[in-house]
Amino acid sequence: MRRVPAETLLRKNNMNNWKVIKTEAYYKKAIKRTMEIFHSAQATPEADELDLLLVLVKDYEDKNIVMPELDPIHAIKLKMEEQGLKAKDLEPFIGTKGHVSSILSGRRELTLKMAQKLKDYLKLPSDVFMQQTT
Repeated sequence: MRRVPAETLLRKNNMNNWKVIKTEAYYKKAIKRTMEIFHSAQATPEADELDLLLVLVKDYEDKNIVMPELDPIHAIKLKMEEQGLKAKDLEPFIGTKGHVSSILSGRRELTLKMAQKLKDYLKLPSDVFMQQTT
């Protein structure tokens, strides 16, 4: 089996054209190319290029894009709307109709027990509830 130098592989794979992403314009170019080759077959030059692009894009996003925090109550309301639920459907997890209303309006804080139950029922990630400030 003949070994191919890494430099040759990089040239063949078009990977040596990509560098660390430092500008938004270059980021957009990388995203565009990522989308073009996203469904590449495994063990192809495009798959290798995709792996590299995903690392470069993630690095740029981690450094430059700040994700807004999602308010837990807003997340609950979105999931309720998505699933066609009414406030009444949350009573088994929160308590009385008045408690549900107080929670959804922000007049009352979610408890840890409520958050755990709602997380499972609405299939929300735990981090949504961990962002809540007291």
